[in-house]
Amino acid sequence: MAEVQETPLPGVGVRYDFITTEGDRIGVLAHRTGRRELLVYGTDDPDACRDVVRLDPDDTHTLAELLGTSHVSERLNALQQDIEGLTIDWLPVGADSACVGRTLRESALRSETGVSIVAVVRGDETIPAPGGDFALARGDTAVAVGTAEGIKELFRLLQQG
Repeated sequence: MAEVQETPLPGVGVRYDFITTEGDRIGVLAHRTGRRELLVYGTDDPDACRDVVRLDPDDTHTLAELLGTSHVSERLNALQQDIEGLTIDWLPVGADSACVGRTLRESALRSETGVSIVAVVRGDETIPAPGGDFALARGDTAVAVGTAEGIKELFRLLQQG
């Protein structure tokens, strides 16, 4: 069995990486919200991701079932999340989100979820501490801080609106 490197990412979750028998580097970013990202690294730069596949909890369960894995580590991560109580996550703004083109004040995301958007990544630019007049755009990534439940709700709102 391959050696798995575990890297804690404070406030985010844990990243697990390993090298396959064929020499490919694969990773899983386990967010504290329960969301997972499957990471496929490039062969020319082992630190750069070639592909990222975002998996919601249902996708994760389906993939785990197909691979025949245990849910023990998932349960431990959920327990850790409940104890610490604070989550930081990077949430994409969906193309069909009702939040696109609306300001943070108009969207009332904080009052609906209790989660604060502490930064927005737009292309190569990071906008720290966006104010109420800041309008979200398609393709933005919101950096959010709050409870795991609130983060899940904010993710839903940013995807569907």
